[in-house]
Amino acid sequence: MNRTIRRASVFVLLLVVALLVRATWVQFYDGRALADDSHNRRNAIDTYADPLGDIIVGGRSVTGSARTSDGSDLAYQRTYRDGPLYAAVTGYASQSYAPTQLEGVYADVLDGTDPRLRTAMDTVTGARAAPGDVVTTIDPDVQKAAAAALGDKKGAAVAIDPRTGRILGVVSTPSYDPSSLTGANSAAAAWKKLNADPDQPLTNRALRQPLPPGSTFKLVVAAAALENGLYPDVDTRTASPDPYTLPGTTRDLPNESASAPCENATIRVALRYSCNTVFAKMAVDLGQDAVRATAEKFGFNDEKLDVPVRAYPSVYPSGMDRSSTALTGIGQFDVTATPLQMAMVSAAIANGGELVAPHMVSRITGSGGDVLEDDDSRATTERVVSAHTAEQLRSAMRTVVEDGTGSNARISGATVGGKTGTAQHGENNSKTPYAWFTSYAHSDTNGKEVAVAVVVEQSDAARSEVSGNGLAAPVARAMMKAALES
Repeated sequence: MNRTIRRASVFVLLLVVALLVRATWVQFYDGRALADDSHNRRNAIDTYADPLGDIIVGGRSVTGSARTSDGSDLAYQRTYRDGPLYAAVTGYASQSYAPTQLEGVYADVLDGTDPRLRTAMDTVTGARAAPGDVVTTIDPDVQKAAAAALGDKKGAAVAIDPRTGRILGVVSTPSYDPSSLTGANSAAAAWKKLNADPDQPLTNRALRQPLPPGSTFKLVVAAAALENGLYPDVDTRTASPDPYTLPGTTRDLPNESASAPCENATIRVALRYSCNTVFAKMAVDLGQDAVRATAEKFGFNDEKLDVPVRAYPSVYPSGMDRSSTALTGIGQFDVTATPLQMAMVSAAIANGGELVAPHMVSRITGSGGDVLEDDDSRATTERVVSAHTAEQLRSAMRTVVEDGTGSNARISGATVGGKTGTAQHGENNSKTPYAWFTSYAHSDTNGKEVAVAVVVEQSDAARSEVSGNGLAAPVARAMMKAALES
């Protein structure tokens, strides 16, 4: 063969091989990347070509799908029943924006792309599987009670069944209607309005906005004191001067009531009167490492708390001086917590010192009702404090409700324990304080139990009237009563 022809043939062969390699690369690598690209319109067209699966609350769908009527190339769009009530649970599935909350976590189940949904015929034909459903643990009565009790106040609340870890209620106010974000043409205006709202209705305050927990954190400090043997029980007198000067400073830490019997008070009395001096000194006596270790057992500093929505971590800080450690003892300085976290504290105490992993999804089912995932049975349980410590704290929390600062949480026919909190807000407490309440309740008739945490960030109450008992405890009471009676 002519040398020139041979060289040309080899060159052409190399070009063919290069084209085949490139085609293969595009088909199996770039093709996948292009298919997964969020800007690929085909993805939205495929997702909304058929109705989505549903999110179930109390045996009833709170989501749906409807035919579009705006001339869009997307056949269906998401709809919501009682959208503002369940927005903190469902989130939204939008034709224009990435899905959030359960809509986002289980997007592949709800749109039929989860491999577990595929049948043998789907595999042969390559067709998308019928979508599955997400069955939640939410109790609609608890959810409605929380929303009604919070009303137009800015805040959040979470209720948990201590024995199972099932989250019975997740409410964040002010809320929003997810339906306003679902359409392709109308979503942009709603998105702009919601993001410009200074009250931030898109923020899930129940799971994703940690705030200073104030005196509710005293339960964690008391648990650390009992667990580390600083005091044997809640009725032993503590070594607590009143006034108490913060270490390394000349500043005296005040108590809420100057007449409260806080000097050398027992833990029971200190929780009843919410004595700052007792718990600040207790935190210093224990040391920040001991307090942090106990806090982390309750769930603080956990950056991977999925319920299954990823919750923002509640924080107990490190690297502090003794003065700052003292302030953490009353839930201030850099301590932050979500309502979910403080509900977990009460849940562990109510459950004999064991914390069952909180979760708001019961199971994932296929289109035929077959269970693909059972989150109730997969929930793990961890020992947080001893049964003795838990019993001691339950007893002291009952005193808070029966004879102390938590009287608005009392429920006839139920044993209720709780802890109030009022956390400073703004530099030198210049803004309206946060009102907290965390509690547990046990029905004396049917044996049902529930743990709750509530925070009220803002209300119409005068600053002097802002308190955990005045603003947050009535919300907790409404939720607990609904949970025990449902």
